[in-house]
Amino acid sequence: MSERQMQIGEVAERTGLSLRTIRHYEEVGLVIPSARSKGGFRLYTESDVERLMVIRRMKPLDFSLEEMRDLLEITDRLADTGNPPAGEERERLRERLDSYRMVADARCETLRVRLEMAEDFAATLRRRLPPGVRPGA
Repeated sequence: MSERQMQIGEVAERTGLSLRTIRHYEEVGLVIPSARSKGGFRLYTESDVERLMVIRRMKPLDFSLEEMRDLLEITDRLADTGNPPAGEERERLRERLDSYRMVADARCETLRVRLEMAEDFAATLRRRLPPGVRPGA
Protein backbone atom coordinates (compact mmCIF):
# COMPACT_ATOMS: atom_id res chain seq x y z
CA MET A 1 0.00 0.00 0.00
CA SER A 2 1.49 3.35 -1.02
CA GLU A 3 1.54 6.43 1.16
CA ARG A 4 -1.24 8.98 0.57
CA GLN A 5 -0.16 11.95 -1.50
CA MET A 6 -1.27 15.53 -0.95
CA GLN A 7 -1.14 18.63 -3.07
CA ILE A 8 0.71 21.69 -1.86
CA GLY A 9 -2.46 23.47 -0.65
CA GLU A 10 -3.26 20.70 1.83
CA VAL A 11 0.37 20.62 2.96
CA ALA A 12 0.30 24.38 3.51
CA GLU A 13 -2.88 24.04 5.57
CA ARG A 14 -1.46 21.19 7.65
CA THR A 15 1.90 22.87 8.31
CA GLY A 16 0.79 26.49 8.63
CA LEU A 17 3.38 27.44 5.99
CA SER A 18 2.54 29.53 2.95
CA LEU A 19 2.67 28.08 -0.56
CA ARG A 20 5.50 30.49 -1.29
CA THR A 21 7.51 29.30 1.71
CA ILE A 22 7.04 25.64 0.78
CA ARG A 23 8.14 26.38 -2.78
CA HIS A 24 11.16 28.29 -1.43
CA TYR A 25 12.16 25.32 0.72
CA GLU A 26 11.92 23.18 -2.40
CA GLU A 27 14.07 25.62 -4.39
CA VAL A 28 16.82 25.53 -1.75
CA GLY A 29 16.65 21.74 -1.50
CA LEU A 30 15.24 21.34 2.01
CA VAL A 31 12.18 19.40 0.89
CA ILE A 32 11.48 17.82 -2.46
CA PRO A 33 7.95 16.76 -3.39
CA SER A 34 7.78 12.99 -3.48
CA ALA A 35 6.06 13.02 -6.86
CA ARG A 36 4.25 15.09 -9.44
CA SER A 37 0.73 14.53 -10.68
CA LYS A 38 0.03 13.96 -14.35
CA GLY A 39 -0.84 17.64 -14.50
CA GLY A 40 2.53 18.60 -12.99
CA PHE A 41 1.26 19.46 -9.50
CA ARG A 42 3.60 18.83 -6.59
CA LEU A 43 2.60 15.82 -4.51
CA TYR A 44 3.75 15.40 -0.93
CA THR A 45 3.61 12.49 1.51
CA GLU A 46 3.27 12.39 5.27
CA SER A 47 7.08 12.14 5.45
CA ASP A 48 7.36 15.39 3.49
CA VAL A 49 4.93 17.06 5.90
CA GLU A 50 6.99 15.84 8.87
CA ARG A 51 10.13 17.23 7.23
CA LEU A 52 8.45 20.62 6.72
CA MET A 53 7.37 20.63 10.37
CA VAL A 54 11.00 20.11 11.45
CA ILE A 55 12.00 23.08 9.29
CA ARG A 56 9.13 25.15 10.67
CA ARG A 57 10.20 24.38 14.25
CA MET A 58 13.82 25.32 13.54
CA LYS A 59 12.93 28.69 12.02
CA PRO A 60 12.04 30.56 15.27
CA LEU A 61 15.36 29.40 16.71
CA ASP A 62 17.21 31.26 13.94
CA PHE A 63 18.82 28.23 12.34
CA SER A 64 20.21 29.08 8.91
CA LEU A 65 19.12 27.25 5.77
CA GLU A 66 22.52 25.52 5.74
CA GLU A 67 22.06 24.38 9.35
CA MET A 68 18.56 23.14 8.51
CA ARG A 69 19.94 21.24 5.53
CA ASP A 70 22.72 19.73 7.66
CA LEU A 71 20.33 18.65 10.42
CA LEU A 72 17.94 17.09 7.91
CA GLU A 73 20.83 15.20 6.30
CA ILE A 74 21.86 13.90 9.73
CA THR A 75 18.36 12.73 10.61
CA ASP A 76 17.84 11.25 7.13
CA ARG A 77 21.07 9.30 7.43
CA LEU A 78 20.27 8.04 10.93
CA ALA A 79 16.80 6.95 9.75
CA ASP A 80 18.12 5.16 6.64
CA THR A 81 16.98 1.56 7.08
CA GLY A 82 18.24 0.43 3.69
CA ASN A 83 21.84 1.37 4.44
CA PRO A 84 22.01 2.28 8.13
CA PRO A 85 25.14 4.01 9.43
CA ALA A 86 27.34 1.86 11.64
CA GLY A 87 30.18 2.28 14.05
CA GLU A 88 32.08 5.54 13.89
CA GLU A 89 29.76 7.11 11.33
CA ARG A 90 26.70 6.45 13.52
CA GLU A 91 28.48 7.85 16.58
CA ARG A 92 29.64 10.94 14.66
CA LEU A 93 26.08 11.57 13.40
CA ARG A 94 24.66 11.20 16.90
CA GLU A 95 27.22 13.66 18.25
CA ARG A 96 26.32 16.20 15.55
CA LEU A 97 22.61 15.69 16.31
CA ASP A 98 23.29 16.22 20.01
CA SER A 99 25.16 19.45 19.25
CA TYR A 100 22.07 20.74 17.42
CA ARG A 101 19.97 19.74 20.44
CA MET A 102 22.26 21.71 22.74
CA VAL A 103 22.09 24.79 20.49
CA ALA A 104 18.29 24.48 20.33
CA ASP A 105 18.08 24.19 24.13
CA ALA A 106 20.26 27.28 24.59
CA ARG A 107 18.24 29.29 22.07
CA CYS A 108 14.99 28.24 23.76
CA GLU A 109 16.34 29.48 27.07
CA THR A 110 17.30 32.80 25.47
CA LEU A 111 13.77 33.12 24.07
CA ARG A 112 12.27 32.31 27.49
CA VAL A 113 14.31 35.10 29.08
CA ARG A 114 13.33 37.56 26.32
CA LEU A 115 9.65 36.61 26.68
CA GLU A 116 9.80 37.13 30.44
CA MET A 117 11.34 40.57 29.92
CA ALA A 118 8.66 41.45 27.33
CA GLU A 119 5.87 40.29 29.66
CA ASP A 120 7.35 42.38 32.51
CA PHE A 121 7.41 45.41 30.22
CA ALA A 122 3.79 44.87 29.13
CA ALA A 123 2.76 44.54 32.78
CA THR A 124 4.56 47.80 33.59
CA LEU A 125 2.63 49.57 30.83
CA ARG A 126 -0.68 48.16 32.09
CA ARG A 127 0.08 49.43 35.60
CA ARG A 128 0.76 52.91 34.25
CA LEU A 129 -2.62 53.23 32.54
CA PRO A 130 -4.86 55.79 34.26
CA PRO A 131 -7.68 54.30 36.35
CA GLY A 132 -10.79 53.53 34.30
CA VAL A 133 -8.87 53.01 31.03
CA ARG A 134 -9.45 49.46 29.87
CA PRO A 135 -6.53 47.80 28.07
CA GLY A 136 -7.51 46.89 24.54
CA ALA A 137 -10.53 49.21 24.49
